[in-house]
Amino acid sequence: MIICNFIMFCKGEKQFMKYKIKILCCLFWVISCSQSPANLRINNKDPEISANDILDHIKYLSADEREGRFPGSKGSKEAVDYIVNELKSSGVGPAGTDGYRQLFDFTIGIKMNGENTLSVNGKPYDVNEDFIPVEFSSNGMASSGLTFVGYGYSIDDSMDWNDYKNINVENRWAMIIRGGPDGDHPHSKFANHNPLRKKAMLARDNKAAGVLFVDFDEGEKLMSLKHTPNSTAIGIPVIHISRTLADKLLEGKLESFQKTINESKSPYSMEINTKLKAHISLEKEKISVPNVLGILEGSDDKLKNEYIILGAHFDHLGFGGNGSGSLSMNSREIHNGADDNASGTAGVLEIAAKLSSQPQKLKRSVMFMAYNAEEEGLLGSKYFVDNPTIDLTKITAMINLDMIGRMSDKKVTIGGTGTSPIFKSILDELEPDYDINIRRNSEGYGPSDHASFYVNNIPVLFFFTGTHTDYHKPSDDWEHINAEGEKQILEMVHDIIYKIDSIDEQLVFTESGPKEASQTRRSFKVTLGLIPSYGSDVEGLEIDGARADGPAGKAGLIKGDIIIEIEGKDIKNIYDYMYRLGELKPGENINVKVRRGENILNLTVSL
Repeated sequence: MIICNFIMFCKGEKQFMKYKIKILCCLFWVISCSQSPANLRINNKDPEISANDILDHIKYLSADEREGRFPGSKGSKEAVDYIVNELKSSGVGPAGTDGYRQLFDFTIGIKMNGENTLSVNGKPYDVNEDFIPVEFSSNGMASSGLTFVGYGYSIDDSMDWNDYKNINVENRWAMIIRGGPDGDHPHSKFANHNPLRKKAMLARDNKAAGVLFVDFDEGEKLMSLKHTPNSTAIGIPVIHISRTLADKLLEGKLESFQKTINESKSPYSMEINTKLKAHISLEKEKISVPNVLGILEGSDDKLKNEYIILGAHFDHLGFGGNGSGSLSMNSREIHNGADDNASGTAGVLEIAAKLSSQPQKLKRSVMFMAYNAEEEGLLGSKYFVDNPTIDLTKITAMINLDMIGRMSDKKVTIGGTGTSPIFKSILDELEPDYDINIRRNSEGYGPSDHASFYVNNIPVLFFFTGTHTDYHKPSDDWEHINAEGEKQILEMVHDIIYKIDSIDEQLVFTESGPKEASQTRRSFKVTLGLIPSYGSDVEGLEIDGARADGPAGKAGLIKGDIIIEIEGKDIKNIYDYMYRLGELKPGENINVKVRRGENILNLTVSL
């Protein structure tokens, strides 16, 4: 446009010649600006690790134009192209299923698809006005009577409250008020019993045909139907209805019933003489998103079939918002994620460039991985280990870089140091060469992609410079990056790769710490010692393995088993499992029903 406008002002040949040089300058300027930063970086690449190159990578990946790199977004696709171009320009070959890309399904939404209807005694009501399906509703039709069950509690620990006692809900709709007798605040003594999914699960346990949720008070809008990790179907239809409709169903007595419960602090349930029929049809919206995988082949005829993996996730939170993981709760701003985790991605690219400048020095092959959808539950790295493009047993070590851009006081934490006996001697040898204070954490499990490898008995190291006040906020921008500090970390990682590569034998794996999240271990009185398969969409709880000395391992549970019942109660998903776990007590022997392939097993687990 600049060139065209310039020419339009030129009247005749002489005038055109007069501006010829200026036109050429404009042309050069436009062409230069139209090139992607990826291409500019490729043309000026320095194979040595440099603070300037680190910052260039981070600036591109965390620019506003990338829109927070949410999986499947325009900015995410641009980030993928950038990473692919950088690996390719470094001489790193493709290692995905589609060139450098390894595609997997990612759920971006949930929508009504097909028939979503509700009628009472034959009178139809309007979806989105009188009712709406809840995100974790199962599809199907239910036509039956109605039972009002108050707040839908079944409590026998901190208090004695059972809304299902001496009332019939079997094959009937259960109407449940959201929240509790004192509202829905986090410090209520009912808080642990108020989650909608838990209430719906209890209704299902009592053989309800479906659930109708109604708000605690007037003025609330119907819940929006949107996908979150909580969207896993629960096994029965679940609907949110307006208080107006709920009051009609209770013949104008909703407020009276609720007041009775709130004042007496005791159950008040009853069967209602009416007939409800509902049909629910929800569909998850899925897209294909890629991991990026590259490989630098080793020079040793034998050892090149073993692999050292250097990985980092490149996704972030997009525009944030409710349910995104943003710590700016109501913000809808771009979350650029400069430290989390453009810094780690930049590290992978810088080390790839340096290693590929002298490929003959490597005996083993090195794989460079940029994972997608880490923020959604390690989905990209988990997909890789479940669908590897190489033999997992040939991976000698995995090194993960996540948030390495904010080093202060020369401190860096290295996790997983206990997952192979050799790591201690390697770090002891290298540490004096660097002006870095290393904090070692022996445990192999952690809240990042190395966990996907650790649970598969692969030695891991995890580099991390710590959280900060900008974590998961729009303010995580490149201006806060300590590029010189990251440069030192990357040089150490580079040297660690060579140290691992110089060892003739494949590294020995050592289990170091539990293979499950610490919050899972500490939130309950008991643990089964198993590893849930996060992201699995099978009905039940699929597991990625069980600790050999844990209750589940001793009982014989193995990777790939799907738990479908605990103590005769259904397990439809990980949320059911977590609630069931909270009901168990130390010293109990419990029956766990497992689907293993085509077989159903009943195993006794001692807690």
